[in-house]
Amino acid sequence: MSRHTRDVHTFEAHASDAELAELRARLAAARLPEAETVRGAPPGPHRWEQGVPLADLVDVVHHWRTAYDWRAFETRLDRIGQFRTTIDGLGIHFLHRRSARPDATALILTHGWPGSVAEFAHVIDELTAPSDATAPAFHVVAPSLPGFGYSDKPAGTGWGTGRIAAAWVELMGRLGYDRFVAHGGDWGGVITTVLGGRFPEHVLGIHTTLAQAPPGLPTDGLTAVERTWVDQTRDFWLHRAAYAKQQATRPQTIGYSLVDSPVGLLAWILDKFAEWTDTEDSPFETISTDRILDDVTLYWLTRTGASAARIYYESHGGVNALDPELRVDVPSAISIYPRDIEKCPRPWAQERYRQIVRWRSPENGGHFPSLEVPGPFVRDLQEGLAAVLAAQA
Repeated sequence: MSRHTRDVHTFEAHASDAELAELRARLAAARLPEAETVRGAPPGPHRWEQGVPLADLVDVVHHWRTAYDWRAFETRLDRIGQFRTTIDGLGIHFLHRRSARPDATALILTHGWPGSVAEFAHVIDELTAPSDATAPAFHVVAPSLPGFGYSDKPAGTGWGTGRIAAAWVELMGRLGYDRFVAHGGDWGGVITTVLGGRFPEHVLGIHTTLAQAPPGLPTDGLTAVERTWVDQTRDFWLHRAAYAKQQATRPQTIGYSLVDSPVGLLAWILDKFAEWTDTEDSPFETISTDRILDDVTLYWLTRTGASAARIYYESHGGVNALDPELRVDVPSAISIYPRDIEKCPRPWAQERYRQIVRWRSPENGGHFPSLEVPGPFVRDLQEGLAAVLAAQA
C-alpha cells in the first residue's frame, strides 16, 4: 500500500497470511542432513567449524515455525516510518524518523550483508530522541540497499558501492537534507567511506565500524596489537571468506537455494552471525533468536537471497571496487570492534581517512554491534558523530 507524496511514497510492510503459512509449511517439510562429524564437541568455536550445528538449527527452525512473530516486526517498521522512492530507475525503500529536537542533524545509516534495516530498527528511537539530553539527536534515514528488503532488485549490472552512494545523496536531498552525516558497517562502511570521499559538499562527516586502507601499505612501525589485527584480517580472507568468493563469482547459483529454501537461507545467514559475533559459542549469547529471525524472514519474504548476494559481484574487484586512490577529507570517527572480521590499524587508516577526529576500540562487540551491544553502540555513535560535528563548527 502506498500514497504518492511528491517523489516519495509512504509504504507499509505486510506479508499475506498465505505467505506466512507457506513459510511454516516449508519449515515443517524441511529435509535436513545428518549431524556434523564434530558433533559432541564442547561449547566453543570448534563446535561450529563445519558450519551451523544440526541441533542448533533444529531449535531455531522450531522456534521460527511455532513461536516467532513476524507481525510484531512489521508493526515496528511501520511505527518508525517506511517510504519508497525511485532513484536512477530503481525503487529504494527506506526508514525515516524525524527528531523533535530543533538542533537535530540528518543521519543516514547503511547496513551490509547479511544485514538489513533490521540492524537499526531497535536503535532509531534513541538516536532521534536520546534519553540523555546532552547527546546529539538525529533525523534518521535507513535505506535498504538495492536488491535487499523492500528495495527493488536491479535488472542489470552496475549497482556497485559508488552508484549506491550517489543514490543516497539524491535520497537525502529529496528529503530536504542537503548536508548530513553518515554511518555504516560492512558494505555500509564501504558506502559511507565513498560518501565521505566523493561527496564532501553534502557529507558533514562519517562514523564507520569498517575502515579500509589503501592497498600495499607496509607493516613497519605497527604495534604488536596492530600486527595481530593484520594477521587476523589476512587469515579471514584466506580461510574464512568462501561465502564472499561464492557471492562475488556465482551469486545466481547460491541464490536458488537462498530463495527456495528457508532452512538453507537461515543456515547461510546464521553461520555468519555465529562466526562474526563477540561470543564464546552461539550468537544467541548476545542477540535474541527473534532479532536474527527478523533479518532472515525479511530476506525470505522479499525473495532477496540472490539479489542481495550480487552486491559482492558488483563491488569485489573490477570498475565498481573501492577506488585505491579515494581519500576522505571530511571529519571521520572510526570504531574497531574486537570481534569484527576486518580490523584496520590506525596508521593504515590515516592514509585514506585524512581527518580522524575520534578513534575507538570498544571492549565488546563484533560485526553486528547495533544488535550485539545496542546501548554501547548508540553511545559510541553519538559520541563519534558529536566529535565529527564539533570538528565542523
